Amino acid sequence: MKRNKIKKIMKINVYLVLLIAAVVTISNQSCSSATYIEGDSKLSKIEKSSNFRDGKFQNKVAWEQPGIGSMLSTMWDFIFMGNDRSPGDSLPIMKVDLTEFNRKDGNQLNSTWLGHSSLMINIDGYKILTDPVFEKSMTFFGPSRYNGEIPLDINELEQIDVVIISHNHYDHMNIKSIKRLNEKSDRFIVPLAVGAELENAGVPREKITELDWWDEIKINEDLMIAATPAQHFSGRGITDRNETLWASWVIEGPNHKVFFSGDGGYSEGFKVIGEKYGPFNMTFMESGAYNEKWHHIHMYPEETVQAHIDLKGEVLHPIHWATFNLALHPWYEPMDRLVNEAWGKNVKVSMPIVGETTIYDKYIPTKLWWEEFMNNDNIIVTE
Repeated sequence: MKRNKIKKIMKINVYLVLLIAAVVTISNQSCSSATYIEGDSKLSKIEKSSNFRDGKFQNKVAWEQPGIGSMLSTMWDFIFMGNDRSPGDSLPIMKVDLTEFNRKDGNQLNSTWLGHSSLMINIDGYKILTDPVFEKSMTFFGPSRYNGEIPLDINELEQIDVVIISHNHYDHMNIKSIKRLNEKSDRFIVPLAVGAELENAGVPREKITELDWWDEIKINEDLMIAATPAQHFSGRGITDRNETLWASWVIEGPNHKVFFSGDGGYSEGFKVIGEKYGPFNMTFMESGAYNEKWHHIHMYPEETVQAHIDLKGEVLHPIHWATFNLALHPWYEPMDRLVNEAWGKNVKVSMPIVGETTIYDKYIPTKLWWEEFMNNDNIIVTE
């Protein structure tokens, strides 16, 4: 018991140091959309957006965003509440096989989960990355991957057609990864104002396309990408809250169509998107990092299933789980709850381990692989 108390005190001190360092680091980030100068066509588009009011982007349904007090309260819970939020053993990981992703066939759909919201998607021969984070930690002081491993060396990637970024939070937009992908990517498609941050990272303006909700872009007349609404927020520091837009995404090739949720709470907006763009062969849906305190901006797993149904999806591929410790629920809980709900509603679920490839129509991973890591011997518990 004495040893456990010492470990707990050490853990608390580490968390406090990380909290102070993170606040200092984030406060000094320069991430404002103000890098656009007066008369810039991109700034003009931002100011004309129906989602932009009083210098900030807005959700369709207003919500009271958490302040510093709430953030500190949540950090307190992270420190002192039981810690089954991280697995005690290393989770399985598969080295990425690029064979399917690199195929140029015009009638195919496959996806490879790189952890969290990072995906490699080949849709009808077009190669797309979503929210690429090719780092072990989100930030210098931020949460690290449970495994500490990345399933793919970024240098192994061949040329990418499109990189899609849902919003500018650190677990979705990693600047180091963006810099490394610059030469490998033909185009970056992002929500309004996020392009300024990519330009600051060295991405040429001509490679960046910024979209407002319901904007569409055609690539080679074959691939259509549309930004669709999401109920979330943005910001990489304390002072730049909602200066950039957030979005979900529709990706439509000649023969297949998928939906990528990014982050967001449940809303009637999924039905609207489903009516306009559905049905979808696959939906890649956030399921994880939820909490009653921020329910408006992160879905519960049961809502993830309902959103998939609203979108008229066929195969549901959960993302945003089993990678980083970002919430107070057990790390495995999102999939336990989601699978129970999905099976009860006859929803087909793809459940790959990190690095594994799903091949639509041919191979859908269905093993409940996380269950073997759920017993008490494998869970870190704070006493």
